[in-house]
Amino acid sequence: MKFSMIFEAQLVDPTPARERQVIHDCVEQAVHAEEMGFDRIWAVEHHSLTQYAHMSASEIFLTWVAARTKRIRIGHGVVTMPFGYQHPVRVAERAAMLDVLSGGRVDIGAGRGATRQEMRMYGVRPEDTYPQMEEALRIFSAAWREEQFEWHGSLDIGPGAILPRPVQAPHPPLFMACSKHDTLKLAAELGIGALVMGFAGADDVRAMRKVYDEAIAARDGQRLVSTEVNDHFSALCPTIVLDDAAAALRIGTRGQRFFAESIAHWYGNSPAPTGYSDDEGAEDHVAALARGREELVAKLHEANIPARPVDTGTFNAEHAYGNADDAIAYVEQLRQIGVDEVMCLIQMGTVPQEVCMETIRQWGEKVIPHFRALEGTPA
Repeated sequence: MKFSMIFEAQLVDPTPARERQVIHDCVEQAVHAEEMGFDRIWAVEHHSLTQYAHMSASEIFLTWVAARTKRIRIGHGVVTMPFGYQHPVRVAERAAMLDVLSGGRVDIGAGRGATRQEMRMYGVRPEDTYPQMEEALRIFSAAWREEQFEWHGSLDIGPGAILPRPVQAPHPPLFMACSKHDTLKLAAELGIGALVMGFAGADDVRAMRKVYDEAIAARDGQRLVSTEVNDHFSALCPTIVLDDAAAALRIGTRGQRFFAESIAHWYGNSPAPTGYSDDEGAEDHVAALARGREELVAKLHEANIPARPVDTGTFNAEHAYGNADDAIAYVEQLRQIGVDEVMCLIQMGTVPQEVCMETIRQWGEKVIPHFRALEGTPA
């Protein structure tokens, strides 16, 4: 089982100064993650989603991190693939350049960038997002197979050379963001790894693992995007770990409340999130999360939008919050489910930098070694 971290660059009450600080804080956390034995970092790509994600140019962030690290893998989690956001050849060129500079450490996840806000910033039409994401993956996976590449689909490309060539042949591993069962089935049919939202808790992760495995077993290979099949299942794990378990629960649920309200704002047109007082206890945040889930489900139903785990699972507070033993107990559930990678979400909008850094240390010194020992691999 692998361990990773994902970065959104979230912040409360954004100002240019706070924004600059949180991006540098994310770099510091990523470098510390390598020191503490994590296997990979992921950085999202979102556009114009104030407070929720200020990571708009993740390729630059990841390059900066790669230059300051030696071992840890560098993951795009994800690149927005519809053509209005960026041309697939440009994605291939950037990924290969980073793969060369990092010594073959790059992973590429695909996403749709399907919030209304992002689509209207780039002129992307909702109906184009799925077919263009799939076509971009096919273009990307084929780009380096021949010295002269060409493609004739909804885009006409080449012939021409895609340069540089990546270190990982024929291309870096491919993944896809999966927030619902239909996208899990699609990822399995395409033969690419699944990056799943684990906010709804271990039972939901178990159900998603089952959907993914059944789709893998049922596929006939006709829709595979590459000769390189990647059946890797990575599940999100919100976590804050401190010696003071009660403080970790309070800080973690407050951060998750901010995250949940941010998602509800951008995906469900709810009010913008707030920061909350330090006087509020964990029980206040857990109760607010439960209320928020009911309100969002009602809002989505009124708008004829199906309630999805990415929308509603964010309001479940049963995660790896507490001390190291609490985190180990939750991760053990994920291990029993058969998760290939635990993707830690630590950098949430209200979580102080010193708490993020301490959480990384606790995982590196206590949680990760526990599971390395179970598997008989070096810590």
